[in-house]
Amino acid sequence: MSWDFFVPVCVGDLVKTGGINQYVVQDVVSPKQLASYLSRFKAALRSQGPLCILEHFDTGYSVLQHSKSVELAVKEDTLELLVQVVSGLSVSLPSLLISTSLSAAERKEKLNAVKMSVFLLCKLTENLESDSYRQNIVTAPGKGGKKGKAGGEGLMQWDSEREQVLQALVQLFQLDIRSLWSLSLVEEEFISCVTCCCYKLLENPTISHVKSKPTRDCIIHLLGLLIKKYNHLLGAGVKVIQMLQHFEQLSSVFAQAVFVWSTEYGVRAIIGEVIREIGQKSSEELAREGSGVKAFASFLSEVSALVAELMIPNISVLITHLEGESHTMRVAVCEVLGEILVRVLCGDGLDESGRADRDRFFDTLQEHLHDTHSHVRARVLQVYARIVNSKALPLCRYSEVMELAVGRLMDKSINVVKSAIQLLAAFIAHNPYSCKLSSADLKKPLEKETAKLREMKERLEGKAPVAVIKASELWAAMVPELLVTVRKELEPTSEAEQEQQEDEEGGEVEEENEAGDDRATAVKIAQYLRVNKYRNAVQLCIRAHSCFPESEMFASLSTLTPETMLDTLALIFKGSDDGTSELSQNLPPTPQKETEKEGEDGELKKQEMLVQYLKDTETFALQVERAISVINSMLYWKTTSVVQEAVQFCVTVCEFSVANSVSGVRKMLPLVWSTDAAIKDAVIQAYRRLYLNPQGDSVRMKAQTLVDSLSELMVDASLGTIQCLEEIVQEFFSSGSNLQSTVVQVLWERFTGKRETSGLYRRAAVLLLGMAARAEREVVLSNLDTLCSVALGEKVTEDFLLARDTVITICSVTDHVRQSKAAPFRLPQDHQLFTCLTQAVAEGVVMEDPYWQSFMEQAVRLIYFLAESPDQLCSRLLQRSARLLLDQIAEGGEVNKDAGQMQDGSQESNEQVNCVCLAQLLALCGCVAFWQVSHLERSVSAELRRRRGETEEREEKEKGPAGKQAANESAMEEELGLIGASAEDTEAELIRNICETELLAEENLLSAFLPLLVRVCSSPGRYSHPQLTTAACLALSQYMMISPSVCEENIRLMFTVLERSSLPVVRANAIIALGDLTVRFPNILEPWTQNLYARLSDEVPSVRQTAVTVLTQLVLKDVLKVKGQVSEVAVLLIDPDPHINSLALNFFNELATKDNAIYNLLPDIISRLSDPERGMSSEDFNTIMKQLFSYITKERQTESLVEKLCQRFRTAKTERQWCDLAMSLSLLSMCERGFKRLQECWECYSDKLTEPGVYQPLLSITAKLRRGAKPQFKAQVDEFEQRLTAVHTRGLENVESPEMDEENQKRVSAEKTVARTPAPTRGRLKSKRGQDSDSLFLHYVALPRHHHYMSHFITFQFPISFLPPSDAVMAESETPKVTTPITRTSRRARLRN
Repeated sequence: MSWDFFVPVCVGDLVKTGGINQYVVQDVVSPKQLASYLSRFKAALRSQGPLCILEHFDTGYSVLQHSKSVELAVKEDTLELLVQVVSGLSVSLPSLLISTSLSAAERKEKLNAVKMSVFLLCKLTENLESDSYRQNIVTAPGKGGKKGKAGGEGLMQWDSEREQVLQALVQLFQLDIRSLWSLSLVEEEFISCVTCCCYKLLENPTISHVKSKPTRDCIIHLLGLLIKKYNHLLGAGVKVIQMLQHFEQLSSVFAQAVFVWSTEYGVRAIIGEVIREIGQKSSEELAREGSGVKAFASFLSEVSALVAELMIPNISVLITHLEGESHTMRVAVCEVLGEILVRVLCGDGLDESGRADRDRFFDTLQEHLHDTHSHVRARVLQVYARIVNSKALPLCRYSEVMELAVGRLMDKSINVVKSAIQLLAAFIAHNPYSCKLSSADLKKPLEKETAKLREMKERLEGKAPVAVIKASELWAAMVPELLVTVRKELEPTSEAEQEQQEDEEGGEVEEENEAGDDRATAVKIAQYLRVNKYRNAVQLCIRAHSCFPESEMFASLSTLTPETMLDTLALIFKGSDDGTSELSQNLPPTPQKETEKEGEDGELKKQEMLVQYLKDTETFALQVERAISVINSMLYWKTTSVVQEAVQFCVTVCEFSVANSVSGVRKMLPLVWSTDAAIKDAVIQAYRRLYLNPQGDSVRMKAQTLVDSLSELMVDASLGTIQCLEEIVQEFFSSGSNLQSTVVQVLWERFTGKRETSGLYRRAAVLLLGMAARAEREVVLSNLDTLCSVALGEKVTEDFLLARDTVITICSVTDHVRQSKAAPFRLPQDHQLFTCLTQAVAEGVVMEDPYWQSFMEQAVRLIYFLAESPDQLCSRLLQRSARLLLDQIAEGGEVNKDAGQMQDGSQESNEQVNCVCLAQLLALCGCVAFWQVSHLERSVSAELRRRRGETEEREEKEKGPAGKQAANESAMEEELGLIGASAEDTEAELIRNICETELLAEENLLSAFLPLLVRVCSSPGRYSHPQLTTAACLALSQYMMISPSVCEENIRLMFTVLERSSLPVVRANAIIALGDLTVRFPNILEPWTQNLYARLSDEVPSVRQTAVTVLTQLVLKDVLKVKGQVSEVAVLLIDPDPHINSLALNFFNELATKDNAIYNLLPDIISRLSDPERGMSSEDFNTIMKQLFSYITKERQTESLVEKLCQRFRTAKTERQWCDLAMSLSLLSMCERGFKRLQECWECYSDKLTEPGVYQPLLSITAKLRRGAKPQFKAQVDEFEQRLTAVHTRGLENVESPEMDEENQKRVSAEKTVARTPAPTRGRLKSKRGQDSDSLFLHYVALPRHHHYMSHFITFQFPISFLPPSDAVMAESETPKVTTPITRTSRRARLRN
């Protein structure tokens, strides 16, 4: 073979004349002949094998040349042949590659075959991929979601063929085919041909889908082989960056690819190459659109999750992006840091360098908790949540990160708040401190252990010091014995004794010789003397003289005598003449003392660690409690996702028994009534998880646990909480749980006392039984006797609370609760239940039990709900109660008469008892009157309708087929509203007539108590008992509900009580009663509305709270018309009581949902609040207005308000009012149209700009408008600001300009036109003849005709009176009749005159 095949840069290059021995295509086959040539190619492949490509290359090349015109089948056949060629080469090459006898010709032949086949296969694959992509676009699913049949089949077929191509290439390149090239240098064009094919396939939009996983894996492995064996590392790094920049969907694909290349193929450098390329991207480049920043960020996040340890060497390159403008890159880098901290830099086994890196990364993350972009803050919080869930956060950082997370709860971004809640929940779920977090429980142990630590430190510091004996004193004590030893050592000894002494002291001498200088030797001698080893000291001293003859300490031993020896030892032991011993300071303590000291230090360290642990736990618990208080307030946010996160957090803290956790659980309970299904479901699931899925070994234990947990919620719960809990418990009993029967059994055992329990839990049990009865009536109905005997029997007077809750439970089976359409369920009057109830109520009238009244109200309600002829039953009850009270009074009178004389204190006590009993009787009368009216209007009226319906049905059945025509006519009349309406009107008239004439007739017992009620209410001086006054006022209001005539007769008395009563409880009750009367008789109460609003400024917070609650309901339900008095509610936005403040805020939040309600009220509210007579401070005014203006969101509303507020500058008479109006303008979210209106109204406020309180707010408007404004609009704002500043600094009279002169001239001509055709200008003031003395006084100042100011000017002679309009549109009386513009004369004009 004399030629070589060179892979061309362009496919067309192969037909051109090449170099020497370079292969050139000789014959390009036409499309019509391709089928026959392919048949020859196929036959040659069968006969010659894969080397046939050398002869038939032109056929494959011809297919490429005519790819646009040949049929798809031809391409597929060619592709199949090429795949077979490559696969054949993969099979035949291994044996040749290991052969040592391969000739150069054979090598060239194989090499050309490999190049040709791979080239054709890759180029044809690219071609088919392009065709497939175009076909996919053309046959994309439309609205019907259906593809073209042919297009879908072709696409599916190409997917399988593409995978075969890649498998063949992988199989070939797994072989070491580099040996086919000279010096194993594979040409770059050949590798590029393969890699370009791979990258072309990766451009497919569906390559990241699950169905493309086999193709994706083949491409990754093929590129891995090329990177590892064929030097494609640099090219791969550059190509990854380029493709990420243009194909965002490839981030996960390349992340997986880099992971495979670095782990399976060992090419770790690829990560460094790619990350360096990303790190070198400038901030400006990444900030541009289309920079691929999202793909880069996603790639970094996914790679760090796969190979976090390989990211550490290159992290310094990425850290620079934390200072860049792209928040997406900042998020990615923070996620990379989080993965490294979770997967690598965690645990206690880190070295010093690892700990330093970990701390640096944590510091970086904490800094970005305060990032300027909310998305970064949210993602960093999520990273921390992952770290905490993985238990990778060091204990020393818990408190700091926890505090930062609590701070993020106040973030303005919803996503940040949600992420902060999730992080706090993770902190609690994985806290390393305690399973129960309560700062109150931790306080005592901390104080105890801190005191113990303090005692230990004081004991160690204040130990009785050991008596210190001076060295001279010790020396004097040891001299006699030491002198004996010295003399003995200096005496001559026999040789045997000397050898024995040397053997005994041999070991010691070796140690002594280790001392390197005379000072160390002296220290050793002193130690011997201290421990009474005199002989050793003397012998060492003698040897020291021989070793250190020049030493000053041993110089006196030149003449060895007992005296010189003692002198030397004394110098060493005592030191110099000043009595201090330097050497003795270096002496170590004795071993026994050292062991004791170490033990004490160890105990002290343990105690310090315990105290620190308790401090950290308490700090953590306090932070959790602070977070709970903030998150509990989020339960009623408008954002559903935040509420859901808050609910989940409350569940978490409750499961970990955190202090005050039950408060959040109770607070979220009313959300079961939420209209948002997601929130309602979240709350129900939370309660189900906490209370309705108990743990236990048996059904009985589970039932007891469930009852215990629900009873805990019921204890001390408010009525609203019980009603909400009722919804959840009812759902539980409706769900068909296998625990239902056992739970009911446990509840009955608790109620009846079979299981000893407290009164609170007995009441909780009976209320839970009532909730169960709403789902299954027989739970209560079948046990009425038990309820009566246990709670309403002989001992009923001992526990009226249990009796009340029992009555509430029995009420749950009535039709008023169940809304049944059948005949009403009622019990006979002589039933045991009513016997027990009437007896208990009557006996309680003459008792002083504080809980009797609540029991009585429920008992009367039950009688009217469940008894036959309840009016007769209650009439007898009133007679019996009144008789008992009269008997008590009579008995008291007889006792007083028999006693003859009595002390004043006893008389006062008896009078008090009578007042309480009388109050209870009046309360009973009012309750009966109220439920009697309710019974008539609800039960009797409903029964009349039911009977009328039954009669009509029966008549229709009796008529049969013959009455069809009449039935059709009646149906037509019914559709027109004739029959049904007339019948209902008749029934309603009947009920009204009964209320008006019969209920308070003389023969009715209720009428007997009405004069007494009026007398008690109208004589507060005589009847001053608080309970009596309260009961009489409430009962009178209930009597007034009976008929309009009774209401009109006593309405003035009721409002007198409301305004003049000294008892806050009476005023609060009167507000509630008058609210009910307003709903029932709105026309009668309408003139008294102002008196109701007056209670909003009551001095007692409880009265204000009641007033705002009642008025809120009346206004929002459209019972009361919204007028200017709403300004009194606005004042409550700054009320010192936070609950009243929140009620007022809720009022305006709800009012804002009504169309333009607040917008229409704002001018009146501003006028009333800025009235000098009110005396409101500017800070309070600004606070109120800031909240109210936050509801103005429409541009048209803003524009209109700007004009209205500007016009009010003319009627404002004080500087304070000017300032309030200017501040109101600055609080508006000013738009371009509003700014234009502000400029048009310049004359209204320009003369007030010298006041700083007017100038500064208007100046702040320009600052707001300038932000993000377009250049043209910004220029207008700057010009307006200059105009404002000029007038403020120099005054309106001194600010004149040519432009203003031109405007004045234009105004003159306009005024002349107006004078000819007088038409009132919109929004201008009109004067009125015959005004009062404080009205608007105007006079004309005429200018000389020769001056160019040819208009008349109006000046103010007196201050303009303040006339607050009744609505946003000015009244005619407020508008001046003169149509000339209102301006000030300039200073120049006045001087000329």
